[in-house]
Parts: sequence; C-alpha cells; structure tokens
Amino acid sequence: MSTVVTQDLSLFHLVSSASLPVQLVMLLLLMASLVSWWFIFRKMFVIRYEVKQTDEFENVFWRGADLNALYQRAAGARDTVGSMERIFEAGFREFIKYQQGVDVGTVMESTRGAMRAVYQREMDRLESHLSFLATVGSVSPYVGLFGTVWGIMNAFRELSNISQATIAHVAPGIAEALIATAMGLFAAIPAVVAYNRYASDTGQLATRYESFIEEVSNVLQRRVAKPRDLTSHL
Repeated sequence: MSTVVTQDLSLFHLVSSASLPVQLVMLLLLMASLVSWWFIFRKMFVIRYEVKQTDEFENVFWRGADLNALYQRAAGARDTVGSMERIFEAGFREFIKYQQGVDVGTVMESTRGAMRAVYQREMDRLESHLSFLATVGSVSPYVGLFGTVWGIMNAFRELSNISQATIAHVAPGIAEALIATAMGLFAAIPAVVAYNRYASDTGQLATRYESFIEEVSNVLQRRVAKPRDLTSHL
C-alpha cells in the first residue's frame, strides 16, 4: 500500500518554511520593492507639477509680461514656483545688480552663470532617486536568482537523505526557491519602467530649461544698456 505525501504549497507556508538565506533575500527584495514604489509615486507627482508649472510660466513670459512683475512674483513665492521660474528669478536678480555702462559681456556672463547654477540644482532635485530605481531594476533579478539557487541547493541536499524521491518531496523546495525569482522580477520591472519614463521626462524638462536660459539671455542682452526699461521683452 502506497503512502501519499501531501504538502502545503500555500505562499505563506512556502515563505515561512524557506531557509534563512532565502527568507533574507525575500525580505530584501520586498523592502526594495516598497521603497521603489514610494519613489515612483513621489516622482510622478513631482514631474507632473514641474511640467504644469513650466507650461504656465512659459505662456505668461512669452505673452510679454512685465519682467519686474514676474521677478517679484517668483521672489515672493520661491518655495512654490516651478524650476523654470526659479531659473528666471536667479538670472534676473543677478542682472538688475548692474547699472548702465557695465560691459555687456560681464553682465551676461554673470547672469548666465546664476541661471546655470540654479538649473543644475533643479536638475539634481528632479533626478534624485532615479539612480535608486535604476539599481533596483538591474540588481533585483540577480538577488532573486541567488535566492533561487540557494533554495534549489537546499532542496537537492534534502533529497540526498531520502531513499525514494518523488515530485512531492521536490516540489516544496523548488517552489519556495522560485518565489525569490518572482519577487526579484516584481521589484525590478516597475523600477525599470519608471526609470526609463522619468529619465525621459527629466531630459525633456532639461532641454526646455536650457533653451529658456538662452532665450532669456538674448532678451536681457538687448536690454542691458538700459536696465531700468524692462516692462516689455518681445
């Protein structure tokens, strides 16, 4: 009379009965996945806000608004305005320090330098945590694979102590090992997709900011000889 071996193959049982190294791998992947999703949603709102603020400021700027009024608004609400408005505020603040008669090259070099400094800080802020998503996306599958290999090694080691091995003896060890691979992919795929999307979005914003810096520089250069007349720029 044959004996039927039954095993509990529920996910909870497989995880709880896994070896300690495999459990540590699963815990690490779970934490990486949770942190990744936090950054994914946070970055999504940040980039959407920046795109909205950039569109609005460009529309106002190129409608011929008073530069002094734009500067006062940006300076008074520096913590809530978008990156493009901060870039403009830094450049215009540097520009109005100079009086008539100052060398045009000196004025514009200082103005561009101020805008470039703010531009770099804003890009660092927008690109923050993208490297973490890239790391999770590239490393997680290998971490999961390590857990899988370790689990399979343990499964075959236990089989060496059994005279008649059946699929019922092998299945639990293989299943718990493959969970690590699945968790690695679960952590990696969203991180890779989000990184590619946000890297593209920040790259487009960077291009818009750089173009804006050149355009503002040209506008201010035409006014550098008369810095008090800044009510129109088109």
